[in-house]
Amino acid sequence: MPATPQRRRTVRRLTIGAAVLAAAGIAAGALPAGADTGRGARTGRTVDVQLLSFNDFHGNLEPPQGSSGTVEELQADGSKKSVPAGGAEYLAQSLRTARKGHPYSVTAAAGDLVGASPLLSGLFHDEPTVEAMNKLGLDVTSVGNHEFDEGRKELTRLQTGGCHPKDGCYEDGKKFRGAGFPYLTANVTDEKTGKPLLRPYSVWKHKGVKIGFIGVTLEGTPDIVNAEGIKGLKFHDEVETINKYAKVLNRQGVKSVVALIHEGGMPASTSYNYNCDSPGPGDGISGPVTEIAKHVTSKVDALVTGHTHQAYACTIPDPSGRPRTVTSAASYGKLYTDTTLTYDRRTRDIVRTTVKAPHAANHVVDRTQPKAADMTSLITRWNKLAAPVAGRPVGHISADIAGRGANAPESPLGDVISDAQLEATKADGKGGAQLALMNPGGVRSDLAFKASGSEGDGVVTYGEAFTVQPFTNMMNVVDLTGAQLLSGLQQQVSGPNAASPKILQVSEGLTYTLDMTKSGADRVVKDSVKLNGKLLDPAKTYRVAMNEFLAGGGDGFPAFKEGKNKYVGPSDLDAFTGYLTAHSSADKPLTPPKADRITVVKR
Repeated sequence: MPATPQRRRTVRRLTIGAAVLAAAGIAAGALPAGADTGRGARTGRTVDVQLLSFNDFHGNLEPPQGSSGTVEELQADGSKKSVPAGGAEYLAQSLRTARKGHPYSVTAAAGDLVGASPLLSGLFHDEPTVEAMNKLGLDVTSVGNHEFDEGRKELTRLQTGGCHPKDGCYEDGKKFRGAGFPYLTANVTDEKTGKPLLRPYSVWKHKGVKIGFIGVTLEGTPDIVNAEGIKGLKFHDEVETINKYAKVLNRQGVKSVVALIHEGGMPASTSYNYNCDSPGPGDGISGPVTEIAKHVTSKVDALVTGHTHQAYACTIPDPSGRPRTVTSAASYGKLYTDTTLTYDRRTRDIVRTTVKAPHAANHVVDRTQPKAADMTSLITRWNKLAAPVAGRPVGHISADIAGRGANAPESPLGDVISDAQLEATKADGKGGAQLALMNPGGVRSDLAFKASGSEGDGVVTYGEAFTVQPFTNMMNVVDLTGAQLLSGLQQQVSGPNAASPKILQVSEGLTYTLDMTKSGADRVVKDSVKLNGKLLDPAKTYRVAMNEFLAGGGDGFPAFKEGKNKYVGPSDLDAFTGYLTAHSSADKPLTPPKADRITVVKR
């Protein structure tokens, strides 16, 4: 798909290498060492290339609300400050300001630009976000797991353009043009052909400087997306794939390589500007990305990561012992990362010594700066199309109800959602559910008391409800024995979820104790699990409501795939909005639940 006129920059372009698969098995050439000659002038041997990056935008064109729209900033005196941040108008302005004075600048992302999006983007299958990314100057991105939310065909359409196969074109006389930047899917291949779904890598070129980008999503993507959308696809090991294509790029004469990885880590601090390399390099981060960083070939000069929605700018030694930057810019466009890559024209490599890595730092996308006018125009245009749906009131709340922003395993909004799902499916003829379970990753935001528009404080609009529950998964009710249900609860803290527990939100009446002083499945105290005050009976059959993603074993819960006698109910969004309407009014707004169904014993 040709780039828009705004993207036709005569000095910056991306090209795709020809011998993608044929050269994949070649032996690696020696990586040039590249003398550390310092930051030379543009006409000298070295040139500084500015790499701007971000990740996990999730269609947040408008500034995200509540805690989802703030970052924590560490102050000089050791205190912490909450700073409002994010939104396409401010992200575009931040990136454009950052580029000034940098003749060599490339912008990249690490996946999940779309999917789980607020209504302004999600209602239109994320076409508005792709359009915004084109305008703000994105050069390349990896895919993330959420790029597969609507399946492989829809991802391909986002890349190549064309009107939606069911909803058609949204504006008269306008056809969706697709992404003016490549989506990279190096580790996602077609089962039949063995070829990557989309391009595996791209090469950015400017005045003789070449930097290759390899894009991968986490290998575990099939465990966290609906199986139907990825039929016929294979997801491969991130390290093996990156190492494979680094060889390909080196063979083509591209010695400077950046990996865009939709997998991440957990920082030691919640402040975006903490020192990740204290007390030593990379000591301030843990999680999957650390092992990836330690094993990705030294041919790769920097790792831009995502998925965990965390902020870090770390230095982790590569397999040869040389320091290498590993970064992530939180989520929702609240931060961007600025990395300086010093390019050696003679070796064609990034200068990295045994003691020095490229400099990288995260910067706040603050809301005190001017808005990018073209983004304001884009948002206004799409809001007019969404207004008849988005502004409809569906409920009233008395205060903020924390969901995504809750700092506890059980969230007040998680309780509301699971109660809504139980109510929508408990009647005879509508599933006969006795309890409901909600995966925490499906709660995408908070409900904020403060008005987002002209609706008034405390009013919940359809658009705000959509932001909380954007997937429109259908509710399922299945038979599970008490033993199977207990096994599912144990899988919150064991198996794939042992290192990073996924605590299910539970409907009223289901209670139990989670003992985090223990390990694995033992963290769920067996004799504490009760339904309506009665101990769970391993031999008894219970009717359990959950969304179709969870019922299919998503998020590492294979026990739920064993459910029988499935009943398909309304969508999770309809259950949520119906509950808000039925249980609140302007005179009697819904109050935040206590979130006391799960008793947590902390370490």
